[in-house]
Amino acid sequence: MKSNIDFQKEVLFLKLSSRMNAGIIKSPQEIQIKEVLIPKPKKGEVSIKLEGCGICASNLQVWEGRDWFDYPISAGNPGHEAWGIINAVGDDKNQDLIGKRVTGLTYHAFANYDIAKVENIVVLPEKLAEKPFPGEPLGCVMNIFERSEISSKDSVAVIGCGFLGLSLIQLLKNKGCEVIAISRRDFSLEMAKKMGANHLIKLKNHLEIIEKVKQITSGKFCDKTIECTGKEWPLNLGIELTKINGKLIVAGYHQDGMRSVNMQLLNWRGIDMISAHSRNPETYINGIKKSYKSN
Repeated sequence: MKSNIDFQKEVLFLKLSSRMNAGIIKSPQEIQIKEVLIPKPKKGEVSIKLEGCGICASNLQVWEGRDWFDYPISAGNPGHEAWGIINAVGDDKNQDLIGKRVTGLTYHAFANYDIAKVENIVVLPEKLAEKPFPGEPLGCVMNIFERSEISSKDSVAVIGCGFLGLSLIQLLKNKGCEVIAISRRDFSLEMAKKMGANHLIKLKNHLEIIEKVKQITSGKFCDKTIECTGKEWPLNLGIELTKINGKLIVAGYHQDGMRSVNMQLLNWRGIDMISAHSRNPETYINGIKKSYKSN
């Protein structure tokens, strides 16, 4: 951790300087690093000197380009998986927050500094000092797990073993579930095994995957299936892998418009299809707090 003297020097530098570097997506697949004005916090807000920011799967569509995005994208957008140290506050009421290491909900974090509402930040505990902590996606993981209503007796298929899927596998194994990890990359399956997955299946052949899961579950299929890819085929595969009156949890971020879904099978099996995403900031923040408490 930086000393208080070092941090005071940085705060003084910020007062003398008014500009920072930020990433700007100028057009699809074209990004620039530009000097822009450092944003100033308003009443009820804080400024965060960022230490890092993750890249979300939802960022890829903005990078690739879609008809509904307007370019250039605003500076620092769409970075939202950030953590850092509060360097300024918008009013005297929150002076005690200066110097605190935090994570939370910020939306222009591909930059040196970002702004957040006071109620949308989480002060990180000392046990996480100097450790990267992308709070927003970890909060998503905890909220998805809670929405899934997991029982220790459940057999669960996780389709897509990136950050989200692997984190959920850890929670599922801690709960005592039998976990089937399904992913297209060998590296992802290797990581799923390290996280404790009982069975590994390559996300490649639709009918072969169904047959393998059928064999593993003695023909019953899975109590719960968690789809983490955000793609149409794995979503429909998830329906095939879920047992009668089971639950299909949609954890993938589906940002590409309409989906054709096998409603016949979903309806016939009486499957509960749950969208596990929340757009409530308070729910996000509660999830972030649960994530470091379970760390």
